[in-house]
This record gives sequence, structure tokens and C-alpha cells, in this order.
Amino acid sequence: MAEEVSTPNASNRRVHLANERTFLAWIRTSIGIMAFGFVVEKFALFIKEISHFIGKPGIGQSGVPPVHGYSSAFGILLVGLGAAIGLLAFIRYQKVEKEIEEDAYHSSPALVRLVTVTVLAIGIFLVIYLIKST
Repeated sequence: MAEEVSTPNASNRRVHLANERTFLAWIRTSIGIMAFGFVVEKFALFIKEISHFIGKPGIGQSGVPPVHGYSSAFGILLVGLGAAIGLLAFIRYQKVEKEIEEDAYHSSPALVRLVTVTVLAIGIFLVIYLIKST
């Protein structure tokens, strides 16, 4: 009887491809968070410009409603957080790639926890912001 011989690279091909798909999913998440942060920051700029254009007298000393600047800072924070998640995704990808080659993979849920806490914090912040702004 002939025994099946498989090379280590051929047997791990699917695992490596799954690791790459996971990395790309993290990158999409990172880009999504950065895009959301960009939109939030630019919306703050839009509100400032439109309020200056409307210029309702009696609202502020310059006719412009007072702007707290929360959305601008929040948008910048989101862009930075998205970039950090992209970097952490790359580090995780490299670590898992090495562990696959050594056949010593161990789950590391740190990045999952970070993104979960981030999305939860964004949601809570937006709910509070929307309640106070209405």
C-alpha cells in the first residue's frame, strides 16, 4: 500500500489562507472605524461653517452658536483608533503566521476585546450625545 505524503506547506495552505482572510477582515474594520471618524470630524466642520453662514444674531457674540468641539475630537480619536487597530491586526497576523508554521497556535482574544470595547464605547457616547443634543 502506498502512503499519502503531504508536505507541511500544502497541509497548512488552508490555515494560512484563513489567517489572511481574518487579517483582511480586521483591516476592513480598521478602515470602517477610520472612515466613521473622518465623517464625524468633517461633519463638525460642516456644522461650524453652516452656522457661520447662517449667522443668527443674538446666539453668541459673533452671531455663531457656541460649539463644544466634542465631535471634532471624537472624530480624530476614531481615526487614530482605527489606525491602531490596523497596526495591531498586522502584528496579530504575523504572530499567528509564525505559530501556524511552528504548529503551536494559541488563541489571543486581546484584539477582539479591544474592538468590542471600542464599538460599545462609541455606541454609548453617541447615545448620550444624541440625547443631550435634542
